[in-house]
Amino acid sequence: MITVNEKTYRLDFPPVVGICLDGTAPAYLDAARECMPNLARMAARGARGIVNSVIPSLTNPNNVSIATGVPPDVHGICGNYYYDNQTGNEVMMNDPAYLCCPTLFSALSRTGRSTAVVTAKDKLCALLGHNMEGICFSVERAREAYGADERLAFLKSLHGKRIPGIYDPEASIYCLEAGVALLESGSADLLYLSTTDYVQHKHAPGSKSANSFFQKVDKALGRLDATGAVVALTADHGMNDKTRKDGLPCVYYLEEILVTAGFPNISVILPITDPHVRHHGALGSYAVIYLHGSDERHVAEILVSTPGVECVLTRTEAALRFHLPPERIGDLIVLGDKGTTFGRTPAWHDLSNVSTGLRSHGGLHERKVPFVINRPLHPEYVARLALGAANNYELFDFAINGAI
Repeated sequence: MITVNEKTYRLDFPPVVGICLDGTAPAYLDAARECMPNLARMAARGARGIVNSVIPSLTNPNNVSIATGVPPDVHGICGNYYYDNQTGNEVMMNDPAYLCCPTLFSALSRTGRSTAVVTAKDKLCALLGHNMEGICFSVERAREAYGADERLAFLKSLHGKRIPGIYDPEASIYCLEAGVALLESGSADLLYLSTTDYVQHKHAPGSKSANSFFQKVDKALGRLDATGAVVALTADHGMNDKTRKDGLPCVYYLEEILVTAGFPNISVILPITDPHVRHHGALGSYAVIYLHGSDERHVAEILVSTPGVECVLTRTEAALRFHLPPERIGDLIVLGDKGTTFGRTPAWHDLSNVSTGLRSHGGLHERKVPFVINRPLHPEYVARLALGAANNYELFDFAINGAI
């Protein structure tokens, strides 16, 4: 047994694959049911349900939560992007210096278990692979990884495929197929695969493009399942349409609104911001406000009266409700309704790629995500899943401790 972040895991587990299907709301899998026979067989043999992602429902906080088995108030990653109060700089949260606890991968890699992490997005590698004695690479920089790590030489000609770009739906498929190759070759018996959500940002559940994508996902799942490994999947967040009736993005520019109302010193931070904003324009349903001396009550009143604002919380309220590190979030937290996103000012965003349609995430309405495992579960895990009380960051607890 090994204890990581106050959770105990058995060490005599069979090969385990954990998968994060980035941006996959349950509706995508429901709509693609006829295209995903392998997933259906896995669920019939094992279990299927809905679990909670962490808030903000964004990539970095949720992937790191899955990797550590704990929420952001323990591991410290509260967004893709945040305001560093100590330096006064807005920075990406991609540096492992921001991690406040070890990952499960780093701990298990020191017990003799061969461990591997493959991500579509390179921004996750430094966080997920931190202090891990194993294989960690991204599709985004696969060519460099293959050249630098001799253990990956056998992947250079992966199915004779070109290495797809990050805005190519094939990046996610390549990620899954690289995982298949690692598992089939015996290069890993603990494997984490994290895809990208480009398809979900661009296409609604049940659309031809979405179903075609998930049909390819299903083929890869079938190959992973065929190895005999425990295969468990979830998502980091869901996805919703964020457009007005005229097709334009439904966005309210909070910084512009507050400055116009007489609060020029506030800072609006959009934690969805990352190196890849082409498919969402840095617009999400979660925003952070730093007051810099402005009156909290008056600012909150203006925010509450803004269309599309569903919830405004103080730092203390947000930290308690969503298990966030209070020292790394703003004075006020703003969450949008299902169809609304927030921006800073019109000039701050490039919306050229989302001008005729926007799908995004970040708020409470993208919190519910799917969970599927290809093995039966012990009764206590069945109960947790049935009650809707489980979290996506318990993925490896279910796969290692819960699978029969």
